[in-house]
Amino acid sequence: MVIMGIGMAGIGMGVMHDASHGAYSKNEALNKFIGKIIIFIGGFAQNWKIQHNILHHSYTNIDGFDEDVSAPGGLLRFSPNSELKKAHRFQHFYAWFFYGLLTLSWSTNKDFVQLLRYKKLGLTETQNQKFGSMMAELILDKLIYYTFILVLPLIFMDLPWWHIVLMIVLMHFTAGIILSTVFQLAHVIPDTKFPMADGNMQIQNNWAVHQLETTGNFAPKSRIINWFVGGLNYQVEHHLFPNICHVHYRKLSKIVQQTTKEFGITYNIEPSFFKAVANHVRMLKSLGQPEKVAA
Repeated sequence: MVIMGIGMAGIGMGVMHDASHGAYSKNEALNKFIGKIIIFIGGFAQNWKIQHNILHHSYTNIDGFDEDVSAPGGLLRFSPNSELKKAHRFQHFYAWFFYGLLTLSWSTNKDFVQLLRYKKLGLTETQNQKFGSMMAELILDKLIYYTFILVLPLIFMDLPWWHIVLMIVLMHFTAGIILSTVFQLAHVIPDTKFPMADGNMQIQNNWAVHQLETTGNFAPKSRIINWFVGGLNYQVEHHLFPNICHVHYRKLSKIVQQTTKEFGITYNIEPSFFKAVANHVRMLKSLGQPEKVAA
């Protein structure tokens, strides 16, 4: 089941992610179809597009808008602009447990909670689909998912029910840790910035510069990591060109680096995966300290 979890994460990053951005193919219908692969990791395509394509890519690292730096219930502190709690001093230890719950949460309650919240915020209207239709599709997706991941194994596998449930949890936990870690390494690190909106809810910065200052790359020379994470080790290029397929990021990065050097703009990059992980841990620990509370 660990191998299945690794496969889930790889498919999500290497195929579904591009398709959801309209970057897998020039055919819009094919992108939509491939984007539905998220059902096989327990997620809901429309929610993903709102959370990731709209909120995360438009409001990167802005607390209260980018849900990737706004942990549910304040269990984790990913931004210096978020409320600091006593438990956060230990978050660099316990964060990994919650990372592992990512896709398990998707497959159970999170998608329903998100969809209702997005309706209240008017964000469901961005999907050109009525809310009732979206809710019906969400319910159908969950029924399909639990039929093949739980019901069929219970019927055809000669194993105790709790063995099957435990294996499903292990699969999700593996996928959750991988997916959460890859995305957090690009944004919650010491070199990225966490801007705040002014009184008029505006960010006084150029959009492209904002993406460069809030995003970072890691392990650019590792072809294995680049293949497995679907080019998400080149998050800078992905945020600047989200509609371009990840197979072009390596070459694009050379152009982006040269351009940022010419204009004296930040270009965040870590040479290795393990150094990026170490920096993320350092950032989590730093954000758990009282002196890091934003003024």
